[in-house]
Amino acid sequence: MEWIVVAVAVVLALPVAVYVGQDRLIFHPQPATDAARAHTASSFPGAADLFIEARDGTRLHAWHVKGSPLILYFGGNAEDVSRMLGRAARNAAGSGWLLVDYRGYGSSAGSPSEERLVSDAMEWYDHARQKLNSQNTVVFGRSLGSGVAVQLAAARPVQAVILATPFDSLTSVARHHYPYLPVSWMLKHPFDSSSRAPSIAAPLLCLVAERDEVIPAIHSRRLFDAWQGAKRWVELGGAGHNSTDDVPAFWQAIREFLVQFH
Repeated sequence: MEWIVVAVAVVLALPVAVYVGQDRLIFHPQPATDAARAHTASSFPGAADLFIEARDGTRLHAWHVKGSPLILYFGGNAEDVSRMLGRAARNAAGSGWLLVDYRGYGSSAGSPSEERLVSDAMEWYDHARQKLNSQNTVVFGRSLGSGVAVQLAAARPVQAVILATPFDSLTSVARHHYPYLPVSWMLKHPFDSSSRAPSIAAPLLCLVAERDEVIPAIHSRRLFDAWQGAKRWVELGGAGHNSTDDVPAFWQAIREFLVQFH
C-alpha cells in the first residue's frame, strides 16, 4: 500500500511541477545591462536604441536599423537579438531591421508570456508604421519567435513572413517531448500557429533545420501545409536547431526572398 501511495504521489507531482515551472522551460530571458547596451550601440553605429511604452506602462526596447523593407524580428526563447546586428549587416545589407527585445530580455522590462509578447508585437508594428514611416514590413520569427510572428501576421497587414525553425503549435511540440503528460490541459502558452496560418495570405519563406532536435521538421511542415499564401520551403542540410545560420543556404534564401520587396 505504501508503494502505491508513493507511485500515485509521483504521478501527480510531476504534472504539477511541470505546470508550475513551465514559464522557466519556455522562456529564458537574456537581460542586458546598460553598459552592455552602450557597448553594442558603439559597436554598430548604424543601429539606434529604440524604446516605447506598452499599454500597461512596461518599457520595451528594440534595435533599429534604417532600410527597406523593414524586417520586424522576433528571436528564439534564449536569444540575444543584438547578435543579429552583425549578421544582418553582412548578409542582408540595405534592409531595415527592428530587432525586438521581449519582456525581460535585453533592455526591455517586465516578464514574458504569450499574451504579452503578442500584444507587444502589435505595438511595435503600429509604432513602425506611424513613427518610422515603414509601409513595407516583413515579419521574421525564429523558433519561439515564429509563434509571435504568425499571430502578428494574422492580425496586421504585412508584406511577407520569414520563419526559421517554426512549429505548428507549442502544444504539439510539447506533446512530442512529453508524451506522458496531459500537455493540452497544462500549457498556458500554446502558441497555436497552425490554426492561424489558413487566414494569412502573405508570402512565406520557411527555413527548416534538417536535424532539428528541438522542433522536428514535421511540426514545421504542418504549419507550412496550412499556410494560405504563396510559400517556399527550404531545408537546411546538416543543420540543427541552433546552427541554421551556419548553412550558406540560410542567408542566400533570405536575400533571394527579400529582393521582391525592395
